Amino acid sequence: MTDIALIRAAASRMAGAVVKTPLLSAPLLDRIAGRRVLVKAECLQVTGSFKLRGAWAALSALPEDIRACGVIAYSSGNHAQGVALAAARHGVPAVIVMPADAPAIKIANTRAYGAEVILYDRATEDRDAIGAALVTERGLTLVKPYDDAQVIAGQGSVGLEIATEAAALGLREGAVVTCCGGGGLAAGIALALEADSPGLRLHTAEPTGFDDMARSLATGTIQRNERLKGSICDAILTPQPGALTFPILQRLAGPGQVVTDLEALQAVALAFRHLHIVLEPGGAVALAAALFRPDLPQTVISVATGGNTDAEMFRRALATLDA
Repeated sequence: MTDIALIRAAASRMAGAVVKTPLLSAPLLDRIAGRRVLVKAECLQVTGSFKLRGAWAALSALPEDIRACGVIAYSSGNHAQGVALAAARHGVPAVIVMPADAPAIKIANTRAYGAEVILYDRATEDRDAIGAALVTERGLTLVKPYDDAQVIAGQGSVGLEIATEAAALGLREGAVVTCCGGGGLAAGIALALEADSPGLRLHTAEPTGFDDMARSLATGTIQRNERLKGSICDAILTPQPGALTFPILQRLAGPGQVVTDLEALQAVALAFRHLHIVLEPGGAVALAAALFRPDLPQTVISVATGGNTDAEMFRRALATLDA
């Protein structure tokens, strides 16, 4: 079970391996939002997203003999890159099972970090079956993207940093909004804030049509998405909340926020214009909620979870400011 002690231990193990990312602000973003907006720039993390934190926490917690046999992960890109780099730095092999339609930059980067990439067709092939066969054949250890106690603990280090940064600014109340797929980052941050900054309340943010966490929080039971494709926010499209993450968020999170793909693209463009950072659409939905959802408090810290976008998608985002 993930708790604050596990989060602090994970943060200690990743010292020197991950970047302590900055909390950014811009007066013109505040004007657009009509509130104070701060952005935790996890897009500046080593692999371009927060996922390295959870991957490092999980791999560093494995017994050395088990880790040496190698690891496997399923991912459309950001978790893939985090596991690939963590494995490379630990000197162990990594196999990543990725959908063939994942962004090309994410596939290329995962290979560049040294992982073996196995592509599959998500419409006709079962990634779990592919992975299970590889685990049996090669003796690999599965590193889950979110529903794992150590992964949640590693992502929780973001929350520890937010609490410290907010205290330095004198912020004791407000909302922390994070992009949400299966809920590993959100759950970890929520636990860290409960311990270190209880006046800051966690909210999830998801794209329209893929808001399983928001619906689950509203109904009190885990809800599934009807589709797994159809949004440009590929990084956070998951079937349903995690079995480990949902109870944490049910206890600690406020109402989930939902934004459109267009709003996510606008947030990408505004982050570049006013903060000079690059985001991918799935990494910008929390900022979109902070900018465009009026029911949040007057102070919002949004987590910019990833910046692994390709040139065409980035051009598409910038064009929304000219529309």
